[in-house]
Parts: sequence; C-alpha cells; structure tokens
Amino acid sequence: MKFLNQTLLVLCSALTLLACQQGKPSELPPIHINPNMDLQPKYKPFRESFFFEDHSAMRMPVAGTVAIGSLKEDPRYFTGRETDGKLLKKSPIPVTLELMKRGQERFNIYCSPCHSRVGDGNGMVVQRGMLRPPSFHDPRLVAIEDGHFFDVMSNGIRNMPSYRHQIPVADRWAIVAYVRALQRSQHASLNDVPEAVREPLKSSSRASVQP
Repeated sequence: MKFLNQTLLVLCSALTLLACQQGKPSELPPIHINPNMDLQPKYKPFRESFFFEDHSAMRMPVAGTVAIGSLKEDPRYFTGRETDGKLLKKSPIPVTLELMKRGQERFNIYCSPCHSRVGDGNGMVVQRGMLRPPSFHDPRLVAIEDGHFFDVMSNGIRNMPSYRHQIPVADRWAIVAYVRALQRSQHASLNDVPEAVREPLKSSSRASVQP
C-alpha cells in the first residue's frame, strides 16, 4: 500500500511538472492529442493539388449542376422572350403598387441619369454631353413589347451597356412596369384620373381656356 501511494505521488508530481512546462520555449514539436483539430487536410482557392491530374485544387462542377437558387425554371421570366425567341408582349408578373414603388426607386437610381425622371431622354448626363437616348414617349416605344425593355436592360443596346449585374431580374420587371406608368402619365386622358380629383381638373381646364 505504501508503495502504491509513493507511485501515485511520483506520477502526480511528474504531471504537475509537465503542466508547468506549457507555454515555455522548446525546440521539440508540440504534442497533438488529436492532430486533425490543428492540421486539417483541405484546399484553399487557387491552390495547387498533386492529387488531380491537372494539378488544380479547384474543380469544375459536375455537368448539369445548378447552384441553389439559380435554377431558371421559367425562361420567359429570366429572358423576356417566348420559347420561340419572340419578345414578350406583356410582363409575366402581376403589377402591384409595391412593384410600382420598387420600379420607381430603381428607375430613378439606374435609368434617370440618362432617360430623366420623366423618361423623355433628357437626363443630367445628356445635358452634359452624352448622346441622347430615345424618349420613352415616342410612339414606337409606347407600342413596343414589355420584353423589349427587359431585354435592353439585360443585354444593352447601341451605346447603352448591359445592366444585368447591377439590376436583378425582379427589379428589371419592376422598372418595366414603371416605364409603362410613365408612358401612361404622358398620354393619359381625363378618364384615367381618379373620380375624386377629376372635377377640380375640369374646373382648372375650363378656367385656363377662358379669354
């Protein structure tokens, strides 16, 4: 029994001395109880690999792989064209007040510098020397398909670059809806005005034509 106690005392003393050595300089490599926690076999982007034949650690996705959230199930929505390649006549999403407000916000940020906030093509950069784009109120653009505006934002046209990277698909359709609202505002009749404000407009119009 006495021998066992002495043995335990020696072991405890040795462990205590070893614990006191932690953190002190040593030329010996550290002891790793579980080396996988410190040395994790992995590849970082653009690192060389000796496992693959082409020595590239970054691998191409398997053919047909689609990232989560990137499956374009509705080509009409993502391209603005029918399956036969023709431009969509009407937007594929319903027009709501929320959509119009979003379209107005995005239009004022990305489109108004050239097209102006009313869409007449006389934006601030045009006033400073840039080529003037066509007015959205031109009869040709009033009658053109909704898909045309989406396609132009996606792919650009003439001296207008593509905005596909700046403007997400949903926002492009919101801008299309707002462009149609701008066109309607410049070609509206009295019947397009809410009844609550129709009578004051009639009175104002009659007053303006009096001699």
